[in-house]
Amino acid sequence: MKIIINKPTKLILGIENQALIFSTNNLPGFDQMALDLNSLDQTISNPEIILTLRFYYWTGDWLSIGYHQKEIPLHWKNLLSNGEINIVRRPSGGGAVLHSGGITYALTFKKTYYKFLSYEMVNNWLIKSFRELGLNLQYGNLRKSSIRTNCFGTSLISDLVDQNGFKRIGSAQFRKKGAFLQHGEIQTNPSRDLWFKLFKEEAPPKLNLKLTNDEIVQHLRNSFLKNKSNINFRNIAIDNKNRKFNVKNY
Repeated sequence: MKIIINKPTKLILGIENQALIFSTNNLPGFDQMALDLNSLDQTISNPEIILTLRFYYWTGDWLSIGYHQKEIPLHWKNLLSNGEINIVRRPSGGGAVLHSGGITYALTFKKTYYKFLSYEMVNNWLIKSFRELGLNLQYGNLRKSSIRTNCFGTSLISDLVDQNGFKRIGSAQFRKKGAFLQHGEIQTNPSRDLWFKLFKEEAPPKLNLKLTNDEIVQHLRNSFLKNKSNINFRNIAIDNKNRKFNVKNY
Protein backbone atom coordinates (compact mmCIF):
# COMPACT_ATOMS: atom_id res chain seq x y z
CA MET A 1 0.00 0.00 0.00
CA LYS A 2 1.35 3.39 -0.97
CA ILE A 3 0.21 6.37 1.07
CA ILE A 4 0.84 10.04 0.44
CA ILE A 5 1.05 12.34 3.46
CA ASN A 6 -0.01 15.89 2.69
CA LYS A 7 0.81 18.98 4.72
CA PRO A 8 -0.97 19.14 8.10
CA THR A 9 -4.20 21.10 8.09
CA LYS A 10 -3.19 22.52 11.48
CA LEU A 11 0.27 22.88 12.96
CA ILE A 12 -0.16 23.51 16.65
CA LEU A 13 1.75 21.00 18.74
CA GLY A 14 4.57 20.01 16.43
CA ILE A 15 4.73 16.27 15.80
CA GLU A 16 2.77 15.34 18.93
CA ASN A 17 -0.95 14.63 19.17
CA GLN A 18 -1.36 13.71 15.53
CA ALA A 19 -4.62 12.58 13.95
CA LEU A 20 -4.58 10.94 10.52
CA ILE A 21 -7.61 11.75 8.37
CA PHE A 22 -7.76 9.38 5.39
CA SER A 23 -9.26 10.20 2.02
CA THR A 24 -12.57 8.55 1.12
CA ASN A 25 -12.11 5.48 -1.04
CA ASN A 26 -14.08 2.68 -2.67
CA LEU A 27 -12.58 -0.81 -2.36
CA PRO A 28 -13.64 -4.45 -1.93
CA GLY A 29 -14.45 -5.61 1.60
CA PHE A 30 -11.21 -7.54 2.19
CA ASP A 31 -9.18 -4.43 1.40
CA GLN A 32 -11.32 -2.19 3.59
CA MET A 33 -10.96 -4.51 6.58
CA ALA A 34 -7.21 -4.61 5.97
CA LEU A 35 -7.05 -0.82 5.99
CA ASP A 36 -9.04 -0.67 9.23
CA LEU A 37 -6.57 -3.05 10.89
CA ASN A 38 -3.61 -1.20 9.38
CA SER A 39 -4.93 2.05 10.87
CA LEU A 40 -5.27 0.36 14.24
CA ASP A 41 -1.71 -0.99 14.07
CA GLN A 42 -0.41 2.50 13.23
CA THR A 43 -2.27 3.87 16.25
CA ILE A 44 -0.77 1.17 18.48
CA SER A 45 2.83 1.40 17.25
CA ASN A 46 3.20 5.17 16.81
CA PRO A 47 3.12 7.12 20.10
CA GLU A 48 2.51 10.37 18.21
CA ILE A 49 -0.78 9.19 16.68
CA ILE A 50 -3.80 9.55 18.95
CA LEU A 51 -6.47 8.71 16.40
CA THR A 52 -7.25 7.96 12.76
CA LEU A 53 -10.51 8.58 10.92
CA ARG A 54 -11.74 7.08 7.65
CA PHE A 55 -14.96 7.19 5.67
CA TYR A 56 -15.28 4.68 2.86
CA TYR A 57 -17.50 2.79 0.42
CA TRP A 58 -17.54 -0.84 -0.69
CA THR A 59 -16.96 -1.95 -4.29
CA GLY A 60 -19.97 -4.14 -4.98
CA ASP A 61 -22.52 -5.44 -2.47
CA TRP A 62 -20.92 -6.87 0.68
CA LEU A 63 -22.05 -8.57 3.84
CA SER A 64 -19.68 -8.21 6.78
CA ILE A 65 -20.19 -10.76 9.53
CA GLY A 66 -19.15 -10.30 13.14
CA TYR A 67 -16.08 -11.96 14.63
CA HIS A 68 -18.18 -14.22 16.86
CA GLN A 69 -20.84 -14.95 14.24
CA LYS A 70 -20.02 -18.60 13.59
CA GLU A 71 -22.99 -19.86 11.59
CA ILE A 72 -23.55 -18.68 8.02
CA PRO A 73 -27.09 -19.42 6.78
CA LEU A 74 -27.36 -21.64 3.74
CA HIS A 75 -29.21 -19.03 1.68
CA TRP A 76 -26.32 -16.60 2.24
CA LYS A 77 -23.94 -19.20 0.86
CA ASN A 78 -26.24 -19.61 -2.14
CA LEU A 79 -26.28 -15.85 -2.74
CA LEU A 80 -22.47 -15.89 -2.50
CA SER A 81 -22.23 -18.75 -4.99
CA ASN A 82 -24.58 -16.94 -7.38
CA GLY A 83 -22.47 -13.77 -7.24
CA GLU A 84 -25.26 -11.72 -5.66
CA ILE A 85 -23.28 -10.91 -2.51
CA ASN A 86 -19.70 -10.92 -1.21
CA ILE A 87 -18.89 -11.88 2.39
CA VAL A 88 -16.04 -10.78 4.67
CA ARG A 89 -15.52 -11.23 8.40
CA ARG A 90 -15.05 -8.13 10.55
CA PRO A 91 -12.57 -8.00 13.43
CA SER A 92 -15.37 -6.54 15.59
CA GLY A 93 -18.36 -8.35 17.05
CA GLY A 94 -22.07 -8.12 16.45
CA GLY A 95 -24.31 -9.40 13.70
CA ALA A 96 -24.13 -9.20 9.91
CA VAL A 97 -24.21 -5.81 8.17
CA LEU A 98 -25.16 -5.19 4.55
CA HIS A 99 -22.87 -2.66 2.90
CA SER A 100 -24.76 -1.51 -0.17
CA GLY A 101 -25.31 2.16 -0.93
CA GLY A 102 -24.27 3.41 2.50
CA ILE A 103 -21.30 5.04 4.23
CA THR A 104 -18.85 3.30 6.55
CA TYR A 105 -16.79 5.16 9.13
CA ALA A 106 -13.73 3.77 10.92
CA LEU A 107 -12.14 5.41 13.94
CA THR A 108 -9.05 4.18 15.80
CA PHE A 109 -7.74 5.64 19.04
CA LYS A 110 -5.61 4.89 22.05
CA LYS A 111 -7.20 3.72 25.30
CA THR A 112 -6.08 6.91 27.06
CA TYR A 113 -8.51 8.83 24.83
CA TYR A 114 -11.50 6.57 25.50
CA LYS A 115 -13.43 9.22 27.46
CA PHE A 116 -12.88 11.58 24.53
CA LEU A 117 -13.91 9.03 21.88
CA SER A 118 -16.28 6.62 23.65
CA TYR A 119 -19.43 5.25 22.04
CA GLU A 120 -21.38 8.07 23.67
CA MET A 121 -19.07 10.82 22.41
CA VAL A 122 -18.96 9.41 18.88
CA ASN A 123 -22.73 9.02 18.79
CA ASN A 124 -23.21 12.57 20.07
CA TRP A 125 -21.05 13.77 17.17
CA LEU A 126 -23.16 11.77 14.70
CA ILE A 127 -26.45 12.96 16.24
CA LYS A 128 -25.38 16.60 16.12
CA SER A 129 -24.02 16.31 12.58
CA PHE A 130 -27.14 14.69 11.15
CA ARG A 131 -29.42 17.08 13.00
CA GLU A 132 -27.67 19.88 11.12
CA LEU A 133 -28.56 18.03 7.89
CA GLY A 134 -32.21 17.63 8.88
CA LEU A 135 -32.23 14.07 10.27
CA ASN A 136 -33.12 13.46 13.90
CA LEU A 137 -31.42 10.44 15.46
CA GLN A 138 -31.70 8.98 18.94
CA TYR A 139 -30.21 6.11 20.89
CA GLY A 140 -31.57 2.59 20.68
CA ASN A 141 -33.22 1.12 23.78
CA LEU A 142 -31.66 -2.32 24.32
CA ARG A 143 -28.76 -2.64 26.75
CA LYS A 144 -27.82 -6.15 25.74
CA SER A 145 -28.85 -8.56 23.03
CA SER A 146 -27.74 -11.94 21.75
CA ILE A 147 -26.03 -11.94 18.35
CA ARG A 148 -28.70 -11.82 15.67
CA THR A 149 -28.30 -12.69 12.02
CA ASN A 150 -29.05 -9.07 11.08
CA CYS A 151 -27.17 -6.42 13.04
CA PHE A 152 -29.81 -3.87 12.02
CA GLY A 153 -32.61 -6.08 13.35
CA THR A 154 -32.05 -4.80 16.91
CA SER A 155 -31.23 -1.37 18.33
CA LEU A 156 -28.81 -1.30 21.25
CA ILE A 157 -28.08 1.81 23.27
CA SER A 158 -24.87 2.14 21.22
CA ASP A 159 -26.93 2.33 18.00
CA LEU A 160 -28.81 5.25 16.46
CA VAL A 161 -32.37 5.13 15.11
CA ASP A 162 -34.36 7.71 13.17
CA GLN A 163 -37.72 9.28 14.02
CA ASN A 164 -39.55 6.41 12.31
CA GLY A 165 -37.81 3.74 14.36
CA PHE A 166 -35.44 2.56 11.63
CA LYS A 167 -31.91 1.84 12.82
CA ARG A 168 -29.66 4.10 10.76
CA ILE A 169 -26.23 3.65 12.31
CA GLY A 170 -24.81 0.52 13.88
CA SER A 171 -21.31 0.50 15.39
CA ALA A 172 -18.96 -2.10 16.82
CA GLN A 173 -15.52 -2.13 18.44
CA PHE A 174 -12.38 -4.24 18.39
CA ARG A 175 -9.71 -3.81 21.06
CA LYS A 176 -6.04 -4.61 20.66
CA LYS A 177 -3.00 -3.74 22.79
CA GLY A 178 -4.51 -0.73 24.50
CA ALA A 179 -6.20 0.73 21.42
CA PHE A 180 -9.64 0.62 19.85
CA LEU A 181 -11.03 0.23 16.36
CA GLN A 182 -14.61 1.45 16.11
CA HIS A 183 -16.34 1.20 12.79
CA GLY A 184 -19.96 1.63 11.86
CA GLU A 185 -22.34 1.60 8.92
CA ILE A 186 -24.58 4.54 8.04
CA GLN A 187 -27.53 3.20 6.05
CA THR A 188 -28.39 5.92 3.55
CA ASN A 189 -29.77 3.94 0.60
CA PRO A 190 -29.58 0.17 1.12
CA SER A 191 -30.65 -2.26 -1.59
CA ARG A 192 -34.20 -3.19 -0.59
CA ASP A 193 -34.28 -6.37 -2.70
CA LEU A 194 -30.95 -7.67 -1.43
CA TRP A 195 -31.80 -6.74 2.16
CA PHE A 196 -34.99 -8.82 1.99
CA LYS A 197 -33.18 -11.75 0.35
CA LEU A 198 -30.63 -11.76 3.16
CA PHE A 199 -32.72 -11.00 6.23
CA LYS A 200 -36.39 -11.49 5.25
CA GLU A 201 -37.04 -8.06 6.75
CA GLU A 202 -37.83 -4.58 5.46
CA ALA A 203 -34.81 -2.39 4.79
CA PRO A 204 -34.58 1.17 6.14
CA PRO A 205 -35.93 3.49 3.44
CA LYS A 206 -33.63 5.81 1.53
CA LEU A 207 -32.63 8.93 3.42
CA ASN A 208 -34.26 12.00 1.94
CA LEU A 209 -31.59 14.59 2.69
CA LYS A 210 -31.10 15.76 -0.93
CA LEU A 211 -27.37 15.19 -0.49
CA THR A 212 -24.95 12.72 -2.04
CA ASN A 213 -22.99 10.35 0.18
CA ASP A 214 -19.86 12.37 -0.62
CA GLU A 215 -21.57 15.56 0.61
CA ILE A 216 -22.67 13.80 3.81
CA VAL A 217 -19.11 12.54 4.39
CA GLN A 218 -17.70 16.03 3.92
CA HIS A 219 -20.12 17.41 6.49
CA LEU A 220 -19.33 14.65 8.98
CA ARG A 221 -15.60 15.17 8.53
CA ASN A 222 -15.85 18.94 9.01
CA SER A 223 -18.05 18.47 12.05
CA PHE A 224 -15.55 16.06 13.60
CA LEU A 225 -12.61 18.40 13.08
CA LYS A 226 -14.42 21.40 14.54
CA ASN A 227 -13.36 22.55 18.02
CA LYS A 228 -10.34 20.25 18.21
CA SER A 229 -7.63 22.89 18.00
CA ASN A 230 -5.25 20.91 20.25
CA ILE A 231 -4.80 18.18 17.64
CA ASN A 232 -2.53 18.26 14.63
CA PHE A 233 -4.61 16.82 11.77
CA ARG A 234 -2.81 15.27 8.80
CA ASN A 235 -4.58 14.41 5.55
CA ILE A 236 -3.66 10.99 4.15
CA ALA A 237 -4.36 10.03 0.52
CA ILE A 238 -4.37 6.31 -0.33
CA ASP A 239 -3.13 5.21 -3.74
CA ASN A 240 -5.50 2.32 -4.51
CA LYS A 241 -3.46 1.09 -7.49
CA ASN A 242 -0.45 0.22 -5.35
CA ARG A 243 -2.20 -1.31 -2.36
CA LYS A 244 -1.07 -4.70 -1.12
CA PHE A 245 -2.98 -6.62 1.51
CA ASN A 246 -2.89 -10.02 3.09
CA VAL A 247 -6.37 -10.73 4.46
CA LYS A 248 -7.80 -14.13 5.22
CA ASN A 249 -11.08 -15.16 3.64
CA TYR A 250 -14.15 -15.30 5.85
